[in-house]
Amino acid sequence: MPTTQKSKMILDTRSQRDRALQLLDALRSAKERSEGNLARLNQTDFLKKVTGASSMDNAIASTQRLIDAFNRVLNQLHDELSDADLALLGDLEKHAPPVA
Repeated sequence: MPTTQKSKMILDTRSQRDRALQLLDALRSAKERSEGNLARLNQTDFLKKVTGASSMDNAIASTQRLIDAFNRVLNQLHDELSDADLALLGDLEKHAPPVA
C-alpha cells in the first residue's frame, strides 16, 4: 500500500477512534444518569438483575472493544511505516481538519 494511502488510513482510523471515544464518554455519562434516575425512583434495572449487565453496560463494553480494535489497527499500521512515512504523517496531521 502506498505511503499516502497508509497515512490517510491512519488519519481516518484515528478520527473514527476519537469519535468512538466521545461515544464512550457519552455512554458512561448516560449510564450514571440512568442509574441515578433508577435509584431516585427506587426501581431496578431488570436486564441487569437477570443477566448481570445492563444494556448500558453492554453498549459501553461493545464500544470499548471497538476502540481496542481501532488501536490494534493503528499500531499495526504505525509499525509498517518508515521514518519518512512517519514524518509525512506528522505533516498531514498538522493540516487535517478538526474531528467533529
